[in-house]
Amino acid sequence: MSAELFLDTNIFIYAVDTTDAAKREVADQLIRDTLAAGNGTTSYQVAQEFLNVVVTKARIPLGVDEARRFLDAVLLPLVQVWPSPALFHDALNTHRRWGFGFYDSLIVAAARQAGARRLLTEDLQHGQDIAGLEVHNPFLPAPS
Repeated sequence: MSAELFLDTNIFIYAVDTTDAAKREVADQLIRDTLAAGNGTTSYQVAQEFLNVVVTKARIPLGVDEARRFLDAVLLPLVQVWPSPALFHDALNTHRRWGFGFYDSLIVAAARQAGARRLLTEDLQHGQDIAGLEVHNPFLPAPS
């Protein structure tokens, strides 16, 4: 299993969030490009977090049918990392080594397990190198 990009939950949330047009456009394009190129992945955790947010917490929640369509068309084709003892051990090691919260550590561990070179998220420090995994916030303005 190897993918260039690992997409975190916020990418998918912004793709359906109508309150921030700029972030929605960036997220939508990232997802389209990743699905077309086949160079990205995500994890079961991201799918769970996305579904929880969009059906219960989103400013404009999705109905169950809409959430199911997004799951089938977008998330499931990208999910490559599922729970395993190795994933949880790596997450605990990441938590201890880097001091991230456990759920962020689980995302980092999943990205590494998938063989990703870049973790696309706005939840960690942009540009940070985590044992060869580069954190990239795709929502930051392009440098001038």
